[in-house]
Amino acid sequence: MPALVASDLDRTLIYSSAALALTMPDARAPRLLCVEVHESKPLSYMTETAAQLLANLGDAAVFVPTTTRTRRQYLRINLPGPPPAYAICANGGHLLVDGVSDPGWHARVTAGLADQCAPLDEVQEHLLRAADPVWVRKHRVADDLFAYLVVERELLPKDWVKELAVWAENRGWTVSLQGRKIYAVPGPLTKSAALREVARRTGADLMLAAGDSLLDADLLLAADRGWRPGHGELADSGWTAPGIKALPERGVLAGERILREFLGAVRGA
Repeated sequence: MPALVASDLDRTLIYSSAALALTMPDARAPRLLCVEVHESKPLSYMTETAAQLLANLGDAAVFVPTTTRTRRQYLRINLPGPPPAYAICANGGHLLVDGVSDPGWHARVTAGLADQCAPLDEVQEHLLRAADPVWVRKHRVADDLFAYLVVERELLPKDWVKELAVWAENRGWTVSLQGRKIYAVPGPLTKSAALREVARRTGADLMLAAGDSLLDADLLLAADRGWRPGHGELADSGWTAPGIKALPERGVLAGERILREFLGAVRGA
């Protein structure tokens, strides 16, 4: 039976220049590989060592990139190693098989959302009313499934996200603050549900996972073993659970450590 390795991408395996956390002297900084270009500019990186580890992992297990990114945002990433047969996008709203969204899975997800939580239009309207243009830079809807704001963190009122979370919870939605983005995501829209579907299709008997944000908690809990880096929402809140290892590394070196942990677990299985 194959091992299934599902990992969040942004601030878990890949990092923007602002999230690299290169605190060592410049001469000791790791060599970096650009894995994403957007509008002709480099956007996301991993260490060269992490790139080799990921290539090795792709040969040893079923590696499943698992992200809140839209399909379009995900497909501009060029990860090392064999192309993943499966990828989870839009927080579980799309299950990509060889790069193409599975229409049956997407139909199941959207039907479930219609039955279990407030509609996207209601949440989007609330965000437009409640968010102050002074600190909001962009309003976005992702794949017609959820909404997010791009904000200036230093201008964001202290309790605004908490107040939004209470409002959203009463309507079956979840709120997550990640870097400069505030996500509002339907509660039933989860990475873990899509991961279980991949496990069913592949017959995997071991599931490993990693992630840094509140939206990754269900993914970590669904796995047999999980890891979180020393940064992000989960680390900031001190979140942990049985089978979850909190790593001390922060920034791009955390991504390298996570891949070492994945490989060790797969080879020791």
